[in-house]
Amino acid sequence: MQDDARYLKRKVTAGSLDVHPTEKALVVHYEVEASILGEGGGHMLGERKEGQKIIRVKSLSPSTDVGALAKKVVEECKLIPPSRLPQVEQLLYYLQNRKSSPVEGKTEKKEKRTVKPRELTPFEGMELDEEASVTRVDEYIELLYEGIPEKIRGSALILQLARNPDNLEELLHNEAALGALARVLREDWKQSVELATIIIYIFFCFSSFSQFHGVVSHYKIGALCMSVVEHELKRHDVWREELRKKNKACESAPENGSLRRDQDKAVRKYHGLLSKQEQLLRVSLYLLLNLAEDTRTELKMRNKNIVVLLVKVLERDDEELLVLVVSFLKKLSIFLENKNDMAEVDTVERLACLVPCDHEDLLNLTLRLLLNLSFDSGLRAKMVEVGLLPKLTALLGDENNRQVAMRILYHISIDDRFKGMFVYTDCIPQLMQMLYEHGEEETEAELISICINLAANKRNAQLMCEGNGLKMLMKRALKLKDCLLMKMIRNISQHDGQTKPVFIDYVGDLAAEIRAEEEEEWLLECLGTLANLTIPDLDWELVLKEYNLVPYLKDRLKPGSAEDDLILEVVIMIGTVSMDDACAAMLAKSGIIPALIELLNAQQEDDEFVCQIVYVFYQMVFHQATRDVIIKDTQAPAYLIDLMHDKNAEIRKVCDNTLDIIAEYDEEWGRKIQSEKFRFHNNQWLEMVESRQADESEPYLYDNDERTDLFYSAGQYQQIIALVSVHVFMSKVCLKVDTGSEQHKASVHVFHTDQQQHRRQLTDIRNRSCSVLRWNNSCRRFSQPRFLQ
Repeated sequence: MQDDARYLKRKVTAGSLDVHPTEKALVVHYEVEASILGEGGGHMLGERKEGQKIIRVKSLSPSTDVGALAKKVVEECKLIPPSRLPQVEQLLYYLQNRKSSPVEGKTEKKEKRTVKPRELTPFEGMELDEEASVTRVDEYIELLYEGIPEKIRGSALILQLARNPDNLEELLHNEAALGALARVLREDWKQSVELATIIIYIFFCFSSFSQFHGVVSHYKIGALCMSVVEHELKRHDVWREELRKKNKACESAPENGSLRRDQDKAVRKYHGLLSKQEQLLRVSLYLLLNLAEDTRTELKMRNKNIVVLLVKVLERDDEELLVLVVSFLKKLSIFLENKNDMAEVDTVERLACLVPCDHEDLLNLTLRLLLNLSFDSGLRAKMVEVGLLPKLTALLGDENNRQVAMRILYHISIDDRFKGMFVYTDCIPQLMQMLYEHGEEETEAELISICINLAANKRNAQLMCEGNGLKMLMKRALKLKDCLLMKMIRNISQHDGQTKPVFIDYVGDLAAEIRAEEEEEWLLECLGTLANLTIPDLDWELVLKEYNLVPYLKDRLKPGSAEDDLILEVVIMIGTVSMDDACAAMLAKSGIIPALIELLNAQQEDDEFVCQIVYVFYQMVFHQATRDVIIKDTQAPAYLIDLMHDKNAEIRKVCDNTLDIIAEYDEEWGRKIQSEKFRFHNNQWLEMVESRQADESEPYLYDNDERTDLFYSAGQYQQIIALVSVHVFMSKVCLKVDTGSEQHKASVHVFHTDQQQHRRQLTDIRNRSCSVLRWNNSCRRFSQPRFLQ
């Protein structure tokens, strides 16, 4: 051995020690000198190479014990001699008190987004006093053919070489070494955990570089690691069951000292086995994670239930192992099939136990995995079920994890089932405080998005308006012209109850914004907010006159004058102000009704437009001052008759109630409405009669036809139509009687009694329709009214 060592000599000399310019890290400079010695030990050839090692101290904070941290750094870094401990302590103290620069903050944030498992270090039992040499690899291979202790020693020496990336290329060309290691692993991994750990660690060193993945796959190390992980997890279940039995026996006989000693011995043995097993699991899973860079390899792992195995490992307490497992699951979760596998097992329940935790990297990775899973509605429901909502809310105060926690909360807030549950946390007060602290800065997308979603819930909206909440929101939105903030205010304004009256103070500000001709997106939100304010005490006539809104509303009704969304909000606004008698009369005189009919013709395929325009007609016929204008001066009733049998239930309901009022006050339209109702209810029978009438005019196919005439003649058909019309009219419609009769007065009294109730119901329908996504309906039936004369 001594003869071989004389040919190569490697010496590492420690150099200067300094702090990193931007990160919380120490920089150790060193020099490597490699010398080739001759036969007599003389120096023949030498080379010097300078390098540096960065030691990051992410855990360094104002409360950190600098002395203890300095000792830990010196112990773990072999490049720093113990004599330089005071210097290390002084540099750490400088880092602790150094103000973080913007560059450093960005760097840390970037590192947070790419948290990875910590690099593997030699496990207990792997370190040898002997230093390995590349020139003696053949000797180490021979040890792999001996007993288990010799195999452990030989593989440990090869591991020393493999941990240096400079040696991997040479080991790669030594097929005998790699083949022997793969053979020993296949044959003896069940006999020795230490041996299996060391050999897998060697192949892990190769897997750390993509160009060496082919070698690892060639020897089928990935498949072998899957078998190792599965077997070890089953062994762990057996150990726990044996320990449970011993604990149960000890509890049943606490006086028995022998059982107590057996239990203590079993616990010590269990922890010893568990420590070695977790080392093996960690190196095996890390190797698989490296190989999973190739999606084809990842698919093979998925077919062998890698997700189930990883989720089972989440039961462990070792934080470094958990960091690795959660990293692996996060990588897998971006594919639908893997996400579905995670949904079938208790993934969310296991992850909920890790939130919160003291290990910063583990917490960050867990939250990012939950974020990936939160795109699935079923998994979002599971997160709420296991109690993650208050835990995530508590993390809003954590600078490092606030953004990820807020994104998960945003996904949860999408679902209407869970919006109300935010009331039972302190989420809304925290969100309002964040909005207040932003000042004139642009609001974060995640923050305002979750606020918009939560404002759609009535109780949440009430919490947002408590104190000066609404005042702060309105002031900020009007000052910055923030469309998203105004969208949040618009959602708040849609709720009946104690929130709507608070908006009376801001009606003038919103109306002024509409007349200011701002951007359409901003006008859309301001109009939508005003349109939601169905407040009885609000004098809409004064608002329309003071801000001259009627010409603006009429101009915006022209098809193509603006985006459809803005025109729709104008229609909804008209429907809101038409609830006031004076406003309805003002709008009718301005010629808005023909403009609405023109818009109805242009947008007849859009159910949302149709429903809102019909609702305006309903409001107009509800008032005495505008009823005659609608019935006698416009074609609105004819369009309503065409829409009476629309496929959309909400449109049908508004049409029916509007036509009932028209039929009550106009005899001619009443007859047309009843005739159309008759035709619709008896359409099938009428088609049959008409077809037989048409067949009657055709000559019979028989020469001498003496059959009884089974068909109706033209005169008989008209008589039948008249009789049936009278019968249906009598049975389904109130008879027209003398206006002075008691029966008529009673029917009119009942009609007026039900009017207010119908009006409230239709307003609810209109409001529900405002919140529904607009869709196209290709089944709109009219092009021109059928009853125009």
